[in-house]
Amino acid sequence: MLLSNLQLTYEPYPIGVIMPVFEQGVYQELLQTFPPLELFKFMPEHGNKYSLSERNNGKFYSDYIAKNSAWRELHRYVKSDEFVFGIIDSLRQGKIDLGIKRKDQKFGQRLKKLVRNVRAGRLPVTTSPIYSRFEFSVLPADGGVVTPHTDAPKKFITLVVTMTAPGEWNTAWGGGTDILKPKDPSENFNYFNRDLPYEQCDTLRTVEFLPNQAMLFLKTFNSLHGVKAMSGPSGALRRTLTINIQRDY
Repeated sequence: MLLSNLQLTYEPYPIGVIMPVFEQGVYQELLQTFPPLELFKFMPEHGNKYSLSERNNGKFYSDYIAKNSAWRELHRYVKSDEFVFGIIDSLRQGKIDLGIKRKDQKFGQRLKKLVRNVRAGRLPVTTSPIYSRFEFSVLPADGGVVTPHTDAPKKFITLVVTMTAPGEWNTAWGGGTDILKPKDPSENFNYFNRDLPYEQCDTLRTVEFLPNQAMLFLKTFNSLHGVKAMSGPSGALRRTLTINIQRDY
């Protein structure tokens, strides 16, 4: 992934775009081997979403990655410290410092912190390790929607990678990720991921659904985003790869 292509904006919360995100040959191979829809779990409670991940049809997910070299290599990379701290370092270079350092994630460092807390008479608390998750997602172009939400607190960085070939997706159908703000100011502090209907939100900006692009955003109290109901033809699919960097607090 070409993290050096990251371009950041800062309002209303930190948002980045990486384009292109893959070298063209790699991207083409990933497109050609994107998992077939029959492997996915249908999740109507999330806007007619189809998901394939560790949690959703996990055996199909693991088997598919294991037998496809391009996805196996990408999965290995996304799960690595090289990727996770590459993202964190790129954000720090853009003046977004999450206070997370590579050395602090080592088991020995976290154990020392635990021991210090116990010796000082404090609660024996230490931070949990950072890890990444990797999800294949599909929405139908004819009516698929993602209800506005801010994400769960443990997901502190999200990347949504577009998986569509040039000319395959018409942006007139929609499919872009909307950056939103509640119309009611009392709804603006939403750290614990309350859904809001679209009619209660104003759209501040839309990151269009374009080939070979990753949209990155940080989880904040106001990181409201969604995808409006799309108006594409039956059979067309909005395919994405969602990567979360998170920790279990």
